[in-house]
Amino acid sequence: MTNALGDYLRTRRQRLTPAEAGLPGHGHRRVPGLRREEVAFLAGVSADYYVRLEQGRDRHPSEQVLLGIARALRLDEDATRYLLQLANPPARRRRAPRPEQASQGIRTLIDSWPLTPAYVHGRYLDVLAANRLAVALSPFNAPGHNSLLAAFLEPEMRELYEDWEDMTARVVPYLRAIVGADAEDPRLVELLGELTLRSERFSTLWARQDVRRKSTGTTRFDHPQAGRLELHYEKLVLPGTEQTLITYHAEPGSESEERLQLLAMLSAPDETGERRATRSHRD
Repeated sequence: MTNALGDYLRTRRQRLTPAEAGLPGHGHRRVPGLRREEVAFLAGVSADYYVRLEQGRDRHPSEQVLLGIARALRLDEDATRYLLQLANPPARRRRAPRPEQASQGIRTLIDSWPLTPAYVHGRYLDVLAANRLAVALSPFNAPGHNSLLAAFLEPEMRELYEDWEDMTARVVPYLRAIVGADAEDPRLVELLGELTLRSERFSTLWARQDVRRKSTGTTRFDHPQAGRLELHYEKLVLPGTEQTLITYHAEPGSESEERLQLLAMLSAPDETGERRATRSHRD
């Protein structure tokens, strides 16, 4: 039987230093991070009880105890929510979930934004819908691709994202926040298995047990047609679904805005319905 709760507690404990936890240092320490008894002291529980939690011998801690441990481990809101989910994992789905689809309404909406790259991904970061400019920004934004697999396994993504290291460091905690504590979800197991086998970086980041559902930020592209772009992104959860709408926009009046407009022009169909020919900015 898996011990997801204990593994999470152990990882987060080992990553927290005494100074970060507000404890005085004690010289050389044989173990990284905090000791179990130190977490227990900070959380207001007995050391024996905390050991049982990490070892998986007590799988039903109260919410009060969990919140105390979350404070001791300096967990933020996303990480605390994940901790509570681990203690009360969802019931396994008996039926295979229906294939995810974006609604016609949301497809029509994003298609009406000619200067705003926008796409929709589902629970597992499968791209469900995208407008023309989103696909022009990255071909891996097209429906049928998986954003997570593309980020780690497609060499073109390293060239496209100037901040590839930062981008991949964001997407893994984001995935964990989205899927929650359902560790036996077949689709998730499939994704994790492939990525663990094929990407050392993913394995390293996943083992950190970070959880963060960041919904806004900035990323930098080195686009083969438009050149360097600094774009702000927003992630909006679509009500009543497990789908997320992602949009990009440039600072008004900036060089990135001009280049985004250029990309929109280059990707627009001509009179015959074909995409206009483009030349790489590196030519």
